[in-house]
Amino acid sequence: MASAREMRLRIKSVKNISQVTRALETVSASKVRKAINAVMATRSYATKAWQVLRHVAGQPGRSSLHPLLVQRDIVNNSLVLVVTGDRGLAGAYNSNVVRFTSQRFDSNTVPVKYIAVGRKGRDLLIRRGKKVIADFSNLPAAPSFSDVSAIGRLAVDEFKAGKVDEVYLVFTSFVNMGRQVTTVKKLLPLELEGEGLVKDFNHASNGPAAAYEYEPDMRVILDEIIPRFTALQVYQAVLESQASEHAARMIAMRNATDNAKELVGALQLAYNKVRQQGITNDILDIVGGAEALAAK
Repeated sequence: MASAREMRLRIKSVKNISQVTRALETVSASKVRKAINAVMATRSYATKAWQVLRHVAGQPGRSSLHPLLVQRDIVNNSLVLVVTGDRGLAGAYNSNVVRFTSQRFDSNTVPVKYIAVGRKGRDLLIRRGKKVIADFSNLPAAPSFSDVSAIGRLAVDEFKAGKVDEVYLVFTSFVNMGRQVTTVKKLLPLELEGEGLVKDFNHASNGPAAAYEYEPDMRVILDEIIPRFTALQVYQAVLESQASEHAARMIAMRNATDNAKELVGALQLAYNKVRQQGITNDILDIVGGAEALAAK
């Protein structure tokens, strides 16, 4: 059994760790509120942009309207954008994203290249032997659209140049403080059928289709809106992932603080037992010495 001094040092160490985890929980709680506000502020715009794009690109002859709408018959290469965090201490947040990515794309029959958004994801992908062609780390705490637009431009350029035939986006969708869901979206070529941003980002109800008039021309609008909307999807994914990361870190630090308190209580009980045992041994030594003197 450890000595009383060792027990005191261990109790002090655990208390110091609990102070750090409590501070990190407080910081994450402050950041997650700002991140949620940013997510909610952009969802409406993302939804309306998706509705306009869906209406425009849903016209007859979509394949001839814009190169980013063309479904390629043969897929030779795939590109995956993986959004994670730059820091740890967020539970299994970063590892879950990379594990989900591996389960989804390791079985691909064509080569897969990766763009890592976040230092933790980059390190985990490289450690797993993945081909990472670009890395976007150390994004601002509250990124603007211009901070993230380069990621979308890179994906568009790779697709236009024919280096990849499809582009996917993997990120963590923020549902609530206790639930964050790792999600994969096909970024390019744009899919207009099935579930889109309207349902995924805003859960909008199905209503009557809106009518739009376009000036100056539909092709001019497509040339401008499709690359921008591709970057907008990446921007929205980064905001969702940041909110999910802060929520996961806050919960992880809260659990760590609670566990530290329980450990301190258990160590304090063990320390009291060791201390009581030492006092008992001292008393027995004193009594034994007194009896020996009396016998002499």
